[in-house]
Amino acid sequence: KGAGAGEIRVIVGHGEALVRKVIEPMGVTCHQQVNQWGTADAVKAADVASLKGDVIILNGDHPLLEPSDVAHILKEFREQKADLAVVSAIVKKPGSLGRIVRHKGELRAIVEAADAGADTLKINEVNTGIYVVTAEILAEYLPKITNHNSKQEYYLTDIISLCQEAGEKVAAIKARASVGFGVNTQEELAKATRLLFARKAKSLMEAGVLIIDPKSTYVEDEVEVGMGSVLYPGVYLRGRTKIGAVCMIEPGCYLAHTQISDGVHVKAYSYFENTVVGQRASIGPFARLRPETEIGPDAHVGNFVEMKKVRFGARSKAGHLTYLGDATIGEDVNIGCGTITCNYAVDKKKYRTVIGDRTFVGSDTQFVAPVEIGADVVIGSGSTITKDVPAKALAVARGKQVNIENWKPKKD
Repeated sequence: KGAGAGEIRVIVGHGEALVRKVIEPMGVTCHQQVNQWGTADAVKAADVASLKGDVIILNGDHPLLEPSDVAHILKEFREQKADLAVVSAIVKKPGSLGRIVRHKGELRAIVEAADAGADTLKINEVNTGIYVVTAEILAEYLPKITNHNSKQEYYLTDIISLCQEAGEKVAAIKARASVGFGVNTQEELAKATRLLFARKAKSLMEAGVLIIDPKSTYVEDEVEVGMGSVLYPGVYLRGRTKIGAVCMIEPGCYLAHTQISDGVHVKAYSYFENTVVGQRASIGPFARLRPETEIGPDAHVGNFVEMKKVRFGARSKAGHLTYLGDATIGEDVNIGCGTITCNYAVDKKKYRTVIGDRTFVGSDTQFVAPVEIGADVVIGSGSTITKDVPAKALAVARGKQVNIENWKPKKD
């Protein structure tokens, strides 16, 4: 899409349902390859007869390909006025890859390593497995590919010799070495992942983000980070996370699908999922913000605080050792250490707690939901609140202290 593709068709086979679930929301069309009969058979599954214009055929296991690479390939294809082109790359260790053999600069043949002589094996220009072809040429020659080979499969590479024999113009377009990097093993997957993280880190640093150690900072491609923000080692940013300007994300933090406004400080080893954080808020260390939580501007969420489905108002504070679930907390509220909202009842349903503005909640308080606390309320420490509390009230719900003077234990 980034290269301006009018349509993207994806061939699916093994694990079809899972692949469709992931990629169809991206706006692509899936076509099933019923039998695994080779690369040409896979292309046939894409309803070739309905294609128009220039067609670029890509492998699904080339994660380092960028939109700029696709744009370059298409530009070269059109400038050379080719009917078919194979994309090549210069690599240091060609290994088992097919070699590109040229004559006076023009593509002469693609020779598989197993069939290559000593001189051909010295060639370091290889076939990446990427092709560009006009829709008309593809529709004409794809049906002519046979499976007369040891594996009885239909190889897309055979279209090159068919076109050359028919006098069509066939070209080889050079691309960056990483374009042809394929993933077939766990080791190759890890290498590709490292390269993608390094690429993302480079682009962020060029945009004014300070990354203390790029090699140990993991930022996925869709993540946005504002200028002047700092990412410490061990940070992992996933999905559509967006971090504003001049934020600080300390070591070991994990943020997934989270929106962070400007000037936020996330302290070490905090874990966020589907969370929104307002400007200048301070979170952590060791805080956990679960899905559907919204933290207001200038709020403070301290160490060992967990929230789920909470709206936490501006300038409110929950400093330590607290669980807030299914709750609406007003502005300028103080939540004391050890506070719990008891949101899960014996009927296996979740209930909400509402706490009004400027309320002070003493330490070790339990709110048994559903319960609503008005504004400007004071809750005494150690209380178990089971009933609504009106505005400007003092609520104390705990056993009365009894002192027995000169007490001695009974003797046996």
